[in-house]
Amino acid sequence: MRIWIDADACPKVIKEILYRAAERVQIPLTLVANMQLQHPKSDYIDSVHVAAGADVADAYIVDHCEPGDLAITADIPLAAGMIEKGGFALNPRGELYTRDNVRRALSVRNMMDEMRGAGVVTGGPPPFSQADRMAFANQFDRFITKHLKENR
Repeated sequence: MRIWIDADACPKVIKEILYRAAERVQIPLTLVANMQLQHPKSDYIDSVHVAAGADVADAYIVDHCEPGDLAITADIPLAAGMIEKGGFALNPRGELYTRDNVRRALSVRNMMDEMRGAGVVTGGPPPFSQADRMAFANQFDRFITKHLKENR
């Protein structure tokens, strides 16, 4: 199992949770972004710098992931790609995507995209909060605990 971070927009506090977890449970973690990233020196943490452009980091993750890998992303098409390849995806706000809910999320995303294209102002997500951080940490811990138990 490898943890992939869609790092361009991932909140710093979430990355820090993941850095500690990678060391604690000794799971490889790869940050993918279209800029150079700073991260702790570790045998378990690395980063990939991809070219600038829409969805380049997402495509890299989907192209290089293996079944059972986990992506940390707010990008719903990336989450859908991970699930399609037998992986998992977790939103930085703590939502674990499944085959069922990722389809619904894609539908909502596409509808909102069409509305924005038609000139409707839809607003963005609320600011990232302490409750979001806790929801992520709890869901991530449940996921890792279950995954490690099933694979040992």
